[in-house]
Amino acid sequence: MDDSTFETFFADPPASIDLNALDRTRVPRHISCIMDGNGRWATSRGLSRGEGHKAGIVSLREIITACVRLGVDVLSAYAFSTENWSRPKAEVNLLMHLFAKTFIEELPLLHRENVKVLFLGDISSLPEETRRVFEYGLAETRDHTGMVLALAVNYGGRAEIARAARLLANKVAAGELSADDIDEASIAGELYTAGLPDPELVIRTSGELRISNYLLWQVAYSEFYITDTYWPDFDRWGLVEAILAFQHRDRRFGGLSRAKGR
Repeated sequence: MDDSTFETFFADPPASIDLNALDRTRVPRHISCIMDGNGRWATSRGLSRGEGHKAGIVSLREIITACVRLGVDVLSAYAFSTENWSRPKAEVNLLMHLFAKTFIEELPLLHRENVKVLFLGDISSLPEETRRVFEYGLAETRDHTGMVLALAVNYGGRAEIARAARLLANKVAAGELSADDIDEASIAGELYTAGLPDPELVIRTSGELRISNYLLWQVAYSEFYITDTYWPDFDRWGLVEAILAFQHRDRRFGGLSRAKGR
């Protein structure tokens, strides 16, 4: 089926979703996903954790396409944290191989959808195969003008902020910047997400109620949506449900409620 339009991609919604209630003019500019639950999804089905990670890639592909159809500007996704290196070596090696293999396989999709890829995190220290593929993907999609797909790989929020502090300290030491001139904007400008809008909506699957060292600076005023669904089962309709919930939030940014005046 040709699913190149919003209407065809989101045809036949489940009975639980009123697609007419979706305000397509108020879709978040930046949606971020903490893709959690691949291993538990696999274990619950008697499969290896590796099969769960493979299934998670299928879900990410669907969410990328869904976000393009919805007109999202930025989709970011937490793929591998700095803490994930502590997992069993065999699982880490499998993940690194899957990252490289999947990136090559998904390049036609990224080209077709005009998606530009960015990486959040230190990819320079990844295994050579993975790093070279990521660098190739960056070059291949550099001139794309559509949605930005920002993949957090070897990423940690505290490490990112510390890195920004070091970069600013080096500028001060070099006489390029005064310490008195360091403000929120200058710090944000040294983060991996420099130039991107902060996430308006953060989705975490598998029911976990924590942020896991993810985008600590950027999510200061993000709306969070938690679902018990494991990431491999999260699909376009789960995304629509999350956006509908977002559109019912009263975003005050520390001010008064528009609805209640408080």
